[in-house]
Amino acid sequence: MSSLDPTSYVLMPDHPLHRVQRTALAAGLLALALSAVGAVATPDQFFRSYLVAYIYWFGIAMGSLAILMIHYVAGGKWSAVIRRVLESSTRTLPALAVLFVPLLFGIGTLYEWAQPAEVAHDALLQKKALYLNVPFFLVRTVVYFVVWCLLVHYLNRWSLEQDTSNNPRITRRLELLSRGGLVAFVGTMSFAAVDWMMSLEPHWFSTIYAVVVMGGQLLLAMAFTIRVMLTLTERGPLDRVVSTEQFHDLGKLMLAFTMLWAYFSFSQLLIMWSGNLPEESPWYLKRMAGGWQYLGLAIILFQFLLPFLLLLSRSRKRDAVRLARVAILILVVRFVDLFWVLTPAFHPQGFVLHWLDIACLVGVGGLWVWVFVYQLKGRSILAVGDPKLPEFA
Repeated sequence: MSSLDPTSYVLMPDHPLHRVQRTALAAGLLALALSAVGAVATPDQFFRSYLVAYIYWFGIAMGSLAILMIHYVAGGKWSAVIRRVLESSTRTLPALAVLFVPLLFGIGTLYEWAQPAEVAHDALLQKKALYLNVPFFLVRTVVYFVVWCLLVHYLNRWSLEQDTSNNPRITRRLELLSRGGLVAFVGTMSFAAVDWMMSLEPHWFSTIYAVVVMGGQLLLAMAFTIRVMLTLTERGPLDRVVSTEQFHDLGKLMLAFTMLWAYFSFSQLLIMWSGNLPEESPWYLKRMAGGWQYLGLAIILFQFLLPFLLLLSRSRKRDAVRLARVAILILVVRFVDLFWVLTPAFHPQGFVLHWLDIACLVGVGGLWVWVFVYQLKGRSILAVGDPKLPEFA
């Protein structure tokens, strides 16, 4: 059993995250109320905006789940100190399952393949109807959430047991579950990316699309985790635990995820652009005109080039405040990226930004942050039973 005391690593009543939680809940409820008004006035736009917002916040939870399982398989000091932040993000998945419900009412609005009139006049959609149909879509969605929630349940349950037990079998169970869990994660998330995102444009397909989505989730989750870790070290309770070495490692990992996302995204563009096939190129042509091209340029500059250059600096990666600023930049541009990927499916004629895009982002995000902080303050912020946790003076 670890000599570290779990009760020494909890959020105090005056911790800033308590205020963040209250503010997030108030802002989220207000934004959702405005979104409900927008849903009545313009239901089509509401479902489109809600989908983009949902995919953004959902990405933090899923990216955290993947990084958590990578920790158990690979280990290391960098991951030991962020385990509880990752776990808290994963425990928002049941809430995200509930927040998915509004999208069920918009399937016929969002997806062309769910509109019988469109399918009746489209030979390609008729051929895909065996997979792309509403009942099977619902069944698959339930299966995804069941698999993810089961992984989250056992990863968190055994993690708590590890804190109070010196039984090495618990660590072994976490490793074995994570090995299979990573396979399950890649499989289910690949299908979910196709179902929820790529099928918005059912005539287009990409064999690397889901990989790009998962790469973005890893980057988003790491940026979010670094920003939370800054607060937990500046105002406690991890100020005595996390050193510049850990932030340096987290910065290197965020640099790696930045490069990974860029590699996947460029690979998809290169293959499709060089192939110049009529069923592939139009997806990019749509996003390179009508004002969408400027968002694409901003994504290249601020989600890859600038973070890449900034994160090459060793001193910046070792400075928690400066590293967190890069993380905030990535958090902002990740939403822009998802907006650029998803919204042109509804507005191919040109760039459109609706007030519901912001309202839904704040609404879903406010509730998500509230649940995240609630989960974070429910247990020790430090996984004191982690055998890879370094010894601190």
